Amino acid sequence: MSERHDGRSADQGRPITIETGVSPYAEGSCIIATGNTRVLCTASVVEGVPRWRERSGAGWVTAEYAMLPRATHTRSGRERNGPKGRTQEIQRLIGRSLRSVTDMGAMGQYTVTVDCDVLQADGGTRTASITGACVALALATRWMLNEGMVERSPMRERVAAVSVGIVDGQACLDLDYPEDSSAQVDMNIVATEGGGLVEVQGTAEGDPFPRGDLDRMIDLGMAGIETLLAVQANALRGE
Repeated sequence: MSERHDGRSADQGRPITIETGVSPYAEGSCIIATGNTRVLCTASVVEGVPRWRERSGAGWVTAEYAMLPRATHTRSGRERNGPKGRTQEIQRLIGRSLRSVTDMGAMGQYTVTVDCDVLQADGGTRTASITGACVALALATRWMLNEGMVERSPMRERVAAVSVGIVDGQACLDLDYPEDSSAQVDMNIVATEGGGLVEVQGTAEGDPFPRGDLDRMIDLGMAGIETLLAVQANALRGE
């Protein structure tokens, strides 16, 4: 495998760190750094659920996503009139990913909202948000258990996400911005600790790509997610 522009091999992700407890007022929080992408994830627990869910006897987990105005090379405007289409799509993806590993019946009538705020963007902000949001949610549900608000942890397992793509004809893991902007295929993979796929988002940016490339990218992404899950586990153990 040939080296990429930053010296990584095709199957090598960017350096990743997860620092927990960064927001003292949130029930769960972390900052995840994946290369030069940095995202602040905070989980907030409130009593009550959306009106449409009140009679279900179950809780709810949702997410919001935003990018700070100077998270990129040029300033972007704040979304003061509500989230735009891309933002809505990303925060729905984060919410779906978190709910896929949460037992809503075990949460009681509580809502957990996980806010993902991109401090610095260099590709892979949605995948970093999912990986960090899972840690923040795990910490919040641990707090709920310690406070006696739930009888058992509502989290069944953890979830993480990574980007993959075809860059210069080669399947590559964890694309940064220069690679993402020039990739022939761009894909995001969300998977659980148990190896289940939650979501696969893949797009050919030009010519269609063969089924073999899809299989290679999924294999590459699943291997990368194993690394992310290990970093999550270490962060939750306080290592």
